[in-house]
Amino acid sequence: MAIPTGAMAGSDTPVYSPPPSTEAQPSAPGKISVCVLASGSKGNAVYVSDGTCAVLIDAGLSGKAIETRMAERGLCPDQLTAIIVSHEHTDHIQGVGVLSRRHRVPVYIAPETLKAAPQIGKLHEVRPFACGRTFQLGGFQVHPFSVSHDATDPAGFTFQQNGTKIGIATDLGIATGMIRTQLKDCALLVLEANHDPDMLISGPYPWPLKQRIKSRCGHLSNQETTTLLREIAHDRLRHVVLAHLSETNNTPEAAFHTVGPALNNCRARLWVARQDRCGELLAL
Repeated sequence: MAIPTGAMAGSDTPVYSPPPSTEAQPSAPGKISVCVLASGSKGNAVYVSDGTCAVLIDAGLSGKAIETRMAERGLCPDQLTAIIVSHEHTDHIQGVGVLSRRHRVPVYIAPETLKAAPQIGKLHEVRPFACGRTFQLGGFQVHPFSVSHDATDPAGFTFQQNGTKIGIATDLGIATGMIRTQLKDCALLVLEANHDPDMLISGPYPWPLKQRIKSRCGHLSNQETTTLLREIAHDRLRHVVLAHLSETNNTPEAAFHTVGPALNNCRARLWVARQDRCGELLAL
């Protein structure tokens, strides 16, 4: 599960063990909930719902694994309104085809991304989107925006409803000015904190892979995420989930201690998403 700090960011007593199990429930109508079902290089999926419209952003585990993790939080795949695909890498699309066919879920995907992902298989229904063009999904206004990553047409997303905005941006090598603009004023953020630079350089990866991760088309480091958060944090920000941590080049503790001080001047709760555990259902 996503691991809460056990204290507000900036506290001297972070806790890295999961909280006691709770009987989490999907949002009541009009209340937004977010759950990071999985995050990392082995598979990514984020659940967003307002109690009426339920969306998966990516489905990078097997269909069965995603169904299992949803069930852990009392969520039903048959109630999914849509799956939205950020880009074509396997850790974001592995379960998309299976879930789409099995539960008759339409898939929102950029045309170039679909062309680059023949392994996605047959889909129940394809609904194309374009970065920069907002589309309506139930009560949500969904805005896909371009990010810098080594994929065909990668996207981050904001969801807005009744004045509440959430932002999801992982797999981005650089936080551009446009990305900063898109992620301002969010009540909840799912942000990449992929690696600690020293761990990456001294770690076991071959040099070309290290260069790719560090590049403008790779992944954000803990320090880069800290800089981004310092610029976009505000008083109404309630939750930040650090996502897509490298299991080799980062630790939850390193990510928390590096990024946490960026939230010292607001009361946002800092969480660290995990690859092997379903996150908490966070409500707004």
